Amino acid sequence: MEKMNLVVICVDTFRADIIGQNKKLSFVKTPHLDTLVRESVVFDQCFGEGEPTIPVRRCLFTGIRSFPWRFETPNEGLQPAGMGWHPIPHEHVTLAERLHDSGYCTGLVADTYHMFKPTMNFTRGFLSWRFVRGQENDAYRSGPISKIDLTPYVPEGEADITKYPTLAQFLLNVQDQQNEEDYLTAQVFQTASNWLEDNRHNAPFFLWVDSFSPHEVWDVPRHYANHYFVDPTVKDYIYPQVLNGRNPSEAEIERTKALYFGFVTYVDRWIGHLLQTIDLLGLKDDTIIAFITDHGTEVWDKDRFSKSADRLYPYNTQLNWFIRHPNGPHGKHSPIWTQNHDFVPTVLGLLDVEHELLDGSNVWSNAINQSVRLDRDHVVTGWGPNVCVRDRDYSVHLCVTGDDRKVRVYDLESDSEETTNISVQDSKIIQKAISRVEKLTGSLPATFGQYRQKSSARSMRTYAPQRTFD
Repeated sequence: MEKMNLVVICVDTFRADIIGQNKKLSFVKTPHLDTLVRESVVFDQCFGEGEPTIPVRRCLFTGIRSFPWRFETPNEGLQPAGMGWHPIPHEHVTLAERLHDSGYCTGLVADTYHMFKPTMNFTRGFLSWRFVRGQENDAYRSGPISKIDLTPYVPEGEADITKYPTLAQFLLNVQDQQNEEDYLTAQVFQTASNWLEDNRHNAPFFLWVDSFSPHEVWDVPRHYANHYFVDPTVKDYIYPQVLNGRNPSEAEIERTKALYFGFVTYVDRWIGHLLQTIDLLGLKDDTIIAFITDHGTEVWDKDRFSKSADRLYPYNTQLNWFIRHPNGPHGKHSPIWTQNHDFVPTVLGLLDVEHELLDGSNVWSNAINQSVRLDRDHVVTGWGPNVCVRDRDYSVHLCVTGDDRKVRVYDLESDSEETTNISVQDSKIIQKAISRVEKLTGSLPATFGQYRQKSSARSMRTYAPQRTFD
């Protein structure tokens, strides 16, 4: 029996309440992903185990939990360098290495620039890899500063590159962008499509496509955003954090939300291009397609844009995960609790690649046959010093390094939006959550190891604006 190919599409900052029917953001158009879902097994209750970007991907690449933060791996030259932000440890075997050793032609196409920073090791095991440059703070271009103007994207009187260095760096990076095909998302999926054309006869193959969009900066071809809301009197706050802590108008909020919604639709359009390439090349019948995301984002759900470690609500921590297998089943939805450390053992199982015991489980059999039990009744998500313990009844948010004031409890049966904190009403719920966390961390409060860089000044960082402070 010939081995199946594997194509993984990993997308950043893509909320789990968009794809499908009767969800909060189901009005956002994602026709290509909607079609893929109908042909896939869908894990409806998938949550990140250790957030955000790099901790999630390190786990996705290895099958080893990132949380609790326990690997004091040197990360010299890396920024950010907070809890969980470090390279893949040398002793961990990556998915690409496993498949390479099993005879696969392996390829990586990505614009998620954190993966390519000094020492990160995310290219291990790939016979070819392509880094599409320019996202967010990617230290890609350092001038000319005279070519960029922040005025259209920030509040009046605040067009100062030292105040908004991330936005300034991004504008430097994309200063030559002219048409839709020049945008980074298009480059990623077109490059991935080209890889498939070049390697379709190198079966079996494994291609990992990693799109940083729709992460901020929400610089989308504007006609995509205009479909959701347009007001010519309102600026396009493509770096939406500039509105946090302010009192934006309703029109400013709606336009900024529209930038995200339009970006999601734009990403879907180019995912569709990749899926069409798979079909046109005759690869659909022998290729497993896995779609997974790393986290969501906030679009003024609780009066804020973007995401942060203190808001471990589903719009931030729930993941999209579905797998299309040529042999089906199709349109199957699984309610089991899953997390991203289940990804590697599941896809290795589908490819019949043997491996040692990993932190996650192969959840495929349970998903397609519920008589196969998975002994899991909750999930734990870590982000910085904070965790959320979630089961069918309650979500408990707490700081595991000792700040009792941050404990929040929500009754999910009566308060699915998690708006009313009932932490003072039942200490047994909190204690149960603490016990679940302590099975991972040991006794609380937890102490996490963290490598200290010899010189933070050498970190890969935004160049032009920071020169002011050197």
